[in-house]
Amino acid sequence: MSDGGLDDLFGAAEGRVVVEEREPVTRRRSAAVTLIGNAAVIGLATVVVTAGLRALGLTISLLLLIALLTGLRLLIHAVAVVAPPPGPRLRSGIGAEAPPAVDALRATVRRWERNLDQAHSDPDLHARNVLPVLAELADERLRLRHGITRASDPRRARELLGDDLWATLSGPGRRALKARDVETYLDAMERL
Repeated sequence: MSDGGLDDLFGAAEGRVVVEEREPVTRRRSAAVTLIGNAAVIGLATVVVTAGLRALGLTISLLLLIALLTGLRLLIHAVAVVAPPPGPRLRSGIGAEAPPAVDALRATVRRWERNLDQAHSDPDLHARNVLPVLAELADERLRLRHGITRASDPRRARELLGDDLWATLSGPGRRALKARDVETYLDAMERL
C-alpha cells in the first residue's frame, strides 16, 4: 500500500528508468608499444604529406613537418585523456531497453493526468494520491519561501495557506475536490 507521496506521482512504482553502470574498459598497452605505434603513425603521415606536397611542387622542412605532426599527435592524445567518460546506458525497470526517443517529461505528465482522472471518480484514490502530493507541494513552497513547514510552525502555515486549504490538507475527513477547488488551492500555493 502506498502513502501517496511524490514518488507515486512521479511513477516510482511503475516502469522507472534505472541507470546501468558500465564497467570501465581497462586495456592498457605498455609505454614502448604506445611509443612505437605513435612513431609509426607520425612516420606514415610524414611520408604521405611529403609525397602530397612534392606532387604539388611544394617543399617543407622535414624537421618542421615531423614537429607539426608530433604536436598534432600530442594534442589528440591530450584531448583523449581529458574526454568525459561515456554516459550511462539507460534501461527500464523491467529490463527491456528504453527507446532513445522517449520524452520522459511527457510520459510523467501523462501519468499525472491518468492519476488525476482516476482520482475524480474514486474519492479514496484522491485522498491517497492527490491530497498528500498537494500537501508536500504546499510544505515545499512554505519551506522555500518562508522557511517553515506545516509541521514546524502550524499557526504561521495556516495563516499563509488560508483556512480552506489548511482544512483540506490537514483535515481527517478528506473528501474529493472539485476541479475549481484544486485550481483555487493551487493559486493560493503559487501566491505563497
